[in-house]
Amino acid sequence: MINVFNIERFATHDGDGIRTVVFLKGCPLHCPWCANPESWDPNPQLLYDKKKCIKCRECEKHCKSGAIYFKDNEFHYDKNKGDLCKESIENCPTGALSIAGEPMSVEEIVYVVMKDIDYYENSNGGVTISGGEPFTQYEGLLALLKAFKDKGLNTAVETTGHCDSEQFKTVEPYVDTFLFDIKHLNSPLLKKTTGIDKDRVMANFQYIANTCPNKIVIRVPVIPGFNYDDTFLNEVIMLGKENKVREINLLPYHTLGKSKWDQVMKNYYSDQKMLDKKALEKYKTIGQEMGVYVKIGG
Repeated sequence: MINVFNIERFATHDGDGIRTVVFLKGCPLHCPWCANPESWDPNPQLLYDKKKCIKCRECEKHCKSGAIYFKDNEFHYDKNKGDLCKESIENCPTGALSIAGEPMSVEEIVYVVMKDIDYYENSNGGVTISGGEPFTQYEGLLALLKAFKDKGLNTAVETTGHCDSEQFKTVEPYVDTFLFDIKHLNSPLLKKTTGIDKDRVMANFQYIANTCPNKIVIRVPVIPGFNYDDTFLNEVIMLGKENKVREINLLPYHTLGKSKWDQVMKNYYSDQKMLDKKALEKYKTIGQEMGVYVKIGG
């Protein structure tokens, strides 16, 4: 079974044409601006929406393990008790509790994706597997890609590149597009902020670049206070030029996932305002001058 936390139909920003995006649970990174913090844990997890909670304590009453409790009239959840408290969720009158993640079979996922086959064919679209980091569930990722290819679908994988190199080589024949995240090229800063190893990421990037550069779309989440600077962004454009990648997407920082941080009971990155797309327009011009297609947004 594969743990999925969302399947988004009619997506237009995660690969060519109209697509269905399958979001897999699990990620080795801990980016403090992440729009999907519920993706980090590879297993289904409890979400708590404080705005919906009326503190009736029905959830506490129905939690047999004691994982859910109130202290000083505030909701608490002890995930170490290993109980998702489904009875508590069912008895919450306002829907303040929910579960992120559902085990699904390959067949179940393919069934959902194939509902929109006509749209893929008419728009040159297909299916994108995202996360989290899809390689966290490598066996499931590979099985899905093979199943989608058996159906003749165009496939894309959004990845941080932080995975085993042999796994990367194995899935490559079944992938039409790698939406490859490049978050920073400063190794110590990348490690400190996200927890990943630049060398591992770049080794996988270079393998694809050497093998089939036309499959690569570099994606850069542009984050003020982390990588929003001329030096880094010019380096990324040069990286794209040197490796003849298909295109580069600069994704302006946004706060659309901020509410999810409250639901997973974690603190968000900062109070930084969203980055205006216009602030990145100059990099399109720089890309044109260097012969690299730079797009603002996905």
